[in-house]
Amino acid sequence: MGYHNYYHKCRQGVGRPVEIRTSRGAVHRGIIHQVTPNRVYIRPFGGGGDLGGFGYGGFNAGYGWGAANGFAFGAITSLVFLAFLW
Repeated sequence: MGYHNYYHKCRQGVGRPVEIRTSRGAVHRGIIHQVTPNRVYIRPFGGGGDLGGFGYGGFNAGYGWGAANGFAFGAITSLVFLAFLW
């Protein structure tokens, strides 16, 4: 899937849970928070021990559990919308 397809899919999916796989093999799950022309930002699924999702800081009132993480569209190899939260 090309850069523009990821951009448009992400724009339509703001607020929905996704799983993103990057070109380095990392897997990230969260809710799409914001989309810019170059990046998609997701809020990691929170809760748990450190209250920071992937370990970035603590509770941020503006973002929920943990800060939003940004991913460049060029680094995304797979984008899957999840049917439900677990």
